[in-house]
Amino acid sequence: MTPETITASASGTWRLGDLTVNRIGFGAMRLTGNADGSPSERERVIAVLRRAIELGVNHIDTAAFYFSPLRSANELIGRALAPYPHDLVITTKVGPGRDPSGEWWWATPEQLRGQVEENLRQLGRDHLDVVNLRVPSRTASGSIAGHFGALAELREAGLIRHLGLSNVTPEHLAEALAIAPVVCVQNRYGIDARPEDDAFLRECGERRIAFVPYFAIAGEGRERGAVAADGEEVLAVARAHGATAAQVRLAWTLRRGPNVLAIPGTGNPAHLVANVAAGALPLSQDELARLDRLHESAGTAPDA
Repeated sequence: MTPETITASASGTWRLGDLTVNRIGFGAMRLTGNADGSPSERERVIAVLRRAIELGVNHIDTAAFYFSPLRSANELIGRALAPYPHDLVITTKVGPGRDPSGEWWWATPEQLRGQVEENLRQLGRDHLDVVNLRVPSRTASGSIAGHFGALAELREAGLIRHLGLSNVTPEHLAEALAIAPVVCVQNRYGIDARPEDDAFLRECGERRIAFVPYFAIAGEGRERGAVAADGEEVLAVARAHGATAAQVRLAWTLRRGPNVLAIPGTGNPAHLVANVAAGALPLSQDELARLDRLHESAGTAPDA
């Protein structure tokens, strides 16, 4: 089996409420611009989106605030994929906003309906499959009840099918669950993440809530992509499989629990094929143990 013939179904499935998705999905952030800041090529990223669907991807993560002076991720998704496949689940995020100049602002509970309606307009849909409330900072304290309650009302009104959370703490999750069901938690996570985040991942699994890591490949590079050289542990596993370090990182992340979904983003057709193929990459128990030790050491690094 070649990478080009591996589909997203090889990664297994999980349910977001009543919606079944393959565990390898697609993140839309890279559609609007490249890691170096240059604009994306419109026809190329449209082709990437269509190829993702051909490869069985049925979970796309996006947001109205994913835009550049030339591109809007939501509008590219609509242009490439509408009329949408019946099994396609589009997850979006609200809370942050950006004005036309790119400056960030944060919505009040009363402003969330406008953000939801903007996503509906851009995507050309009458409801949103999953909406995540994005919280400004992992370290932020304080209640999210006002914001999450506003989204719960929009869910009751039929504008949203399911609710999730992004960039949150276990305390945020507990507060949200007292208001409405939560189908997913989207937090930064990967080999380089803090081991203490593992407990939150496990808690989500126990609650049958999807845990959706972002920056699983990029690590500390975040929006810039994987800017640092991978360590020997990751590279050795990659060489053993004729794979890339990015594929190893994705495969390890998926092995952290059956509720873990991956949403790697790219505007590169070859990278898309490789990301999807990572869902079928077999890691031995010895390889997993080596990567686990690398992950555990992240908690003892001086800058952790």
